[in-house]
Amino acid sequence: MNLFTVLPMTVVMVAGPQLITAIFLTTGRDVRRASLAYLLGAAIGVTAGTTVAYLIFRLVHTAGGSGHKAGIDRAIDWFVLALLLVLLVLIFVRRRRSRPPAWMGKLQDASTGLAFRLGLLLLLAMPSDVLTMVSVSASLARHDRPWWHLLPFILLTLFWLALPLLLVLALGRRAAGVLPRIRDWTNSHSWLVNEFVILFFLALVGSDLAK
Repeated sequence: MNLFTVLPMTVVMVAGPQLITAIFLTTGRDVRRASLAYLLGAAIGVTAGTTVAYLIFRLVHTAGGSGHKAGIDRAIDWFVLALLLVLLVLIFVRRRRSRPPAWMGKLQDASTGLAFRLGLLLLLAMPSDVLTMVSVSASLARHDRPWWHLLPFILLTLFWLALPLLLVLALGRRAAGVLPRIRDWTNSHSWLVNEFVILFFLALVGSDLAK
């Protein structure tokens, strides 16, 4: 397990309300400020969530000493496996949500404060994101990877969330024709992509358990 194998899990972090919210914010009156506030909140959320989880599992990984290290590592692997299975079921159950929540329609007039809070809460309070951050952080800690190996995961997560703003800056008015299609596709098909990514990560964890 290394920093490259966990990068696909960034898709699970954003493919849902997180990315759809970022798209809605680009249709508002103050696109740049609202989007940047949203990204700042998301950056704090994903950094705090992964760091806390990493530190906890780093302590668990080293607590038993060399004599119990193998047993602790297997226990962490089983824990991550259980989290991924829960995440797999959670995303499957929620797949039939065909429309974004009603509150997203009000994001065109969102203040920077509201955008910031949404970025923070959608990364820290969404069960799917919490499970993903814990799974990734626990796996890296269990394999003795340094904390900075989380940085590519954090940065790629933020890149996906920044993509709507980048498209607006690059395409201008033409982005108005592209972003709704991305939003609709994400809303209807993201669950399937998430399931494939989680199954890939499940296979990696399973290979560790099989050793």
